[in-house]
Amino acid sequence: MAFPLAIAGPAALAGAAWFIAKTQLNYDLVLIRGFVGVHIKIAMRHKNERVNFFYDLERQAIDKKTANDEFLVYGDKSWTYLEVYHIALKYGTWLKTTYAIVPREVVAMDCMNSPLFIFLWMGIWSIGATPAFINYNLTGDPLVHSVKSSTARILFVDPEVKEQFTQEVVETFASPKARDGKGPVEVVYFNPALEQEILTVQGLREPDESRKAGKLDIAILIFTSGTTGLPKPAVVSWQKCLLLVGFMPQWLGMKKSDRYYTCMPLYHSSAATLAFNTTLITGSTLILGHRFSTQTFWSDVRKHKATIIQYVGETCRYLLAVPPQLDPKTGANLDKANNVRIAFGNGLRPDVWERFKTRFGIETIGEFYGATEGVSATWNLSSNTFSSGAIGRNGSLSSIILSKMIALVEVDWTTEAPLRTAPHNFCKRVKTGEPGELLFKVDPKDIYTKFQGYFNNEAASQSKILRNVFVKGDAYVRSGDILKWDSEGRWWFCDRIGDTFRWKSENVSTAEVSEVLGSHPSILEANVYGVEIPHHDGRAGCAAVLFKDDVVDESVLEGVAKHALRGLPKYSVPAFLRVVTAHKTTGTNKQQKAVLRGEGVDPERVGGERIFWLRGSRYVVFEGGNWEELRRGRVRL
Repeated sequence: MAFPLAIAGPAALAGAAWFIAKTQLNYDLVLIRGFVGVHIKIAMRHKNERVNFFYDLERQAIDKKTANDEFLVYGDKSWTYLEVYHIALKYGTWLKTTYAIVPREVVAMDCMNSPLFIFLWMGIWSIGATPAFINYNLTGDPLVHSVKSSTARILFVDPEVKEQFTQEVVETFASPKARDGKGPVEVVYFNPALEQEILTVQGLREPDESRKAGKLDIAILIFTSGTTGLPKPAVVSWQKCLLLVGFMPQWLGMKKSDRYYTCMPLYHSSAATLAFNTTLITGSTLILGHRFSTQTFWSDVRKHKATIIQYVGETCRYLLAVPPQLDPKTGANLDKANNVRIAFGNGLRPDVWERFKTRFGIETIGEFYGATEGVSATWNLSSNTFSSGAIGRNGSLSSIILSKMIALVEVDWTTEAPLRTAPHNFCKRVKTGEPGELLFKVDPKDIYTKFQGYFNNEAASQSKILRNVFVKGDAYVRSGDILKWDSEGRWWFCDRIGDTFRWKSENVSTAEVSEVLGSHPSILEANVYGVEIPHHDGRAGCAAVLFKDDVVDESVLEGVAKHALRGLPKYSVPAFLRVVTAHKTTGTNKQQKAVLRGEGVDPERVGGERIFWLRGSRYVVFEGGNWEELRRGRVRL
C-alpha cells in the first residue's frame, strides 16, 4: 500500500533527522573534513618548503588587509601582526650576529608568559633554529637536567626567573663538562635595557634556505612535567604542530574576529600550539595573561572582550571556587558579563563541567585529550549535556575509521602493562564501555612518522612502544592512560596507569573517587591516591581534601563519609582523609600525587596536616598512636 506524499514526506524527513542525530553524522563530517583538509595543507606546505610558522606571521604582516590587525595583547599594550613581524626579525638578527646561532641549532629559553617569550620564540624560528621551552617553575637538578638534555649551548632567561638560578646551578652550567664534555652552557639574562637594545637592531630577513625543514623535523622541544621523574624533552615536529593547528580553527569555528585568551604557560604545548599558533594561523587576536590567577582571570577576559578562553587541568574548578565578582558601582554579579562563546582546553572534570558552563554563561566547551609526545588526540565540542564530561566523541562513521587506528586493551595491574594472554601472548581488547589502556597503531617499519618520541632518548621512546600486540609483527604506542569508549561514541577518562591502585583485590580509579568526592558541597577539590599500610596488601585509598571552609567539624566529616559510601563501591571509599589548605599542582594546574604518596599517612611525615580515617561509617581523627597500632599489626583496615 502506497503512503500519501503528505505523510511520506514528513516521515522521511523525520527518519533522516533521527538517522543523522543517532549516527552524529554532522559532527563526523566536521571531524573528517578537518583532518582531510589539514593533511592536504601539510602536503602543500611541505612541498613548498613552508612548514615553519614564521611564514604565517610573514603572510599576515605583508598582507595590507591584516598587517595592522591586532595580534598580541598583553596587559595594557598591544602589537599588530606587522609590528610583531618586524620585532621577530630584530630578535633573529640579534641571535645570529651576537651568538652565532645557526639553523636547526637548539636554543633554550626559560621565560614566563610575556611579549618577550613571543618575540624570542619567533626570532628563533625566523633564522631556522629550534626553541626548547624550559618550565619556569624548575629549580635545582630538574632545571639543570632539562637544559642539558636539550643540548642547547645558550640559555635565555627572563628577569623574573633569574632568582631560581642559584650559585650551584650557575657553576654547573659554567663547567666545561656541562654539556657532556662539549663545553659550558652560556646563560643570558634579559633585562629591560637589553630588550630595548635589541629593538634598535636592524632586522634582516634570512633567506628561505635557512628555514628549510621537513615536516618531521623538530619545531619545538617541550618537556614532560616530570612529576614521576626528571622531565624529558618531547619532540614536537612541524607535522604535529600543523595537524593540531590546522584542525583546530575549523573544528572550533574560529574567525579572524575572535579574541583568544590564555594565561596557561607558553612552555606547555596547550598554550604554545593550541593558543598561540592557532591564533597566528587564523589571523585572530591572542590575549596573553602573565600567569593563572583566580583574581585576575575574569577581569582580564572582560577587559579585553575575549571570545575564546583556554583552561588546563583544574583551572575551571579553581574559578568556580571563588565568590562572584561584583560591579563596584552597581553591585551587579559579573559572572556572566563576558563575551566568551567557547571554553577550550583539556582536563575539565565531569563534576565541574555543567556548573562551570551555567555559572559563567558559556555555551560551548571544546575539550580534547592528548599528550605532547602522543600520536593522536580525541575531541569533544559540546553545547549540550549529551557529551558533558567526555574527553572526546565520534559518530558512527569516524568511529569505524578510528577503530582501525587505535585499541583499548586490558591491563595487568600487577605489572601496570597491557595484559598478555595464552596461547599466543597477545593483548586482549576490552568490550565497548569497559576501561582499558589506549594504544595507537603505528607502522612497525616506520614508527617515527607518527611517533617522534623523546629527543636524544631512544630508551624512553622505545619504552612507549609495544610489539606483537594482536598479531605477530604489529606495533602500537602506549598512552599510559585508561579510557572508556561507549556505544554512543563518547570517550571517558578513567585514570592514568600508576594512579589506579589495588585495594581489597579490586582496582580503584582515583579519577572516579575524585569525581564523587568533588561533588560534595563542602569539598573544593579532592586529590586521591593510594598509600602503603603496614601488614596490608595493596594500597589504601587516601584523599587530600581541600574544603570550602576552614571549619572541618564532626558533622562535615560525617556528611563526607555518607556521601562517599553512597556514591562509591565500599572498596573505593578512601580509608583516609588528609585535610590540606592548598594543593600541589603542575604549572598547568594538574594535580601532583608523587609527594603525597611518598608521605603516606604517617602523622609525623605530613607536615602537621590533619588526617582522619574511616571507622565504620564515620571519619575520625587519626593520630600517632593509631599509626603505631597499624605499624605493629594490631589493627586491620
